[in-house]
Amino acid sequence: MSILHGEASFELKTPELDLAVTARAGHLAPVVFHLPGRDFSPYALAPWTPAEYPELPPLLSVLRGDFLCLPFGGQENGPPHGDTANAAWSLVSASDSTLHCSIQTTDSGARVEKILSVRPGQHAIYAEHRITGLSGNFNYGNHPIFDFSKLAEGAGRISTSDFRWASVYPGCFSAPADGASQALAPGGIFQSLESVPLAAGSLADLTHYPARAGNDDLVMMVNAPATPEQPFAWSAAVFEGALWFSLKNPEDFPATMLWFSNGGRSASPWDGRHLGRLGIEEVCSHFSDGIDIAREDRLAALGIPTSRLFLPGETVSLRIIQAAAIVPGGFSRVSSIRPHGENAVTITDESGIEILVPLDWKFVL
Repeated sequence: MSILHGEASFELKTPELDLAVTARAGHLAPVVFHLPGRDFSPYALAPWTPAEYPELPPLLSVLRGDFLCLPFGGQENGPPHGDTANAAWSLVSASDSTLHCSIQTTDSGARVEKILSVRPGQHAIYAEHRITGLSGNFNYGNHPIFDFSKLAEGAGRISTSDFRWASVYPGCFSAPADGASQALAPGGIFQSLESVPLAAGSLADLTHYPARAGNDDLVMMVNAPATPEQPFAWSAAVFEGALWFSLKNPEDFPATMLWFSNGGRSASPWDGRHLGRLGIEEVCSHFSDGIDIAREDRLAALGIPTSRLFLPGETVSLRIIQAAAIVPGGFSRVSSIRPHGENAVTITDESGIEILVPLDWKFVL
């Protein structure tokens, strides 16, 4: 175990990547992908260390990279985003290719196993969360956060697979009374990330980031159902010369949320310095509203689930692949990620440039 960004962390190191998971709160970061010709570290670390804010929930003091939220958001009898994002994880086993941790939660009563594995020659994290002992309806999600702060304004490119419904957070996501500010129109419905309603009355293109300095905003897109030709849903972010992307089963994670955090929060610990961060969150939830609202099933009329029924005695496996690749000069925003046989995917940008990435994509199914 090593101390990384002020927190004790379990590590896995391979020729393809190095990753770390905090023993407290189970946050994944830093991650370094050893791509051909360069290292790539897209996951964010908070601009503070845990020791600076011992009074805060570990979710905020430890804040970094990716973590499992169970439940997603607030709850009456536990910390925000659940014990899985706040409490201590134990190391079950570690090998040259796998890091296996577990937690027995006290808020939901679930036992959760976090199994992160790699494949030779692949710059990918195969992430599985096995959940047992949970009973009733719960919302949940993976919560990766990325650091675009070193890029020029709008230099990052953001995209997702097709969605069938999308909206800006329906209430006040960044309340002025809390020293916060947002740019997008509350509850604004949209059909494309390139045309999202602004509170000021015009439209914003959310595919370019960093953008809208001094604001924190949240949007949610409900993924189109899988088909034989497109058996998984995906999200992608293009940096300078490199790409991060994820794959998921939309039945497990029906929606993708984008949290644009660009200095819109002035209260402690944010202090206006959480800049150029972007959460690309795969969820089953009603935005970030917490478990009680998720259980109200407010989007039922649209056929959109906001929680999942967990049955006593069953084990639920939630799987996501998070991966990276080098992209050639001129590569723009990702327009599609499709299977190429059973052991690779073809990633195509808006101009038709294609790259082939070795990947066991069936893992998420």
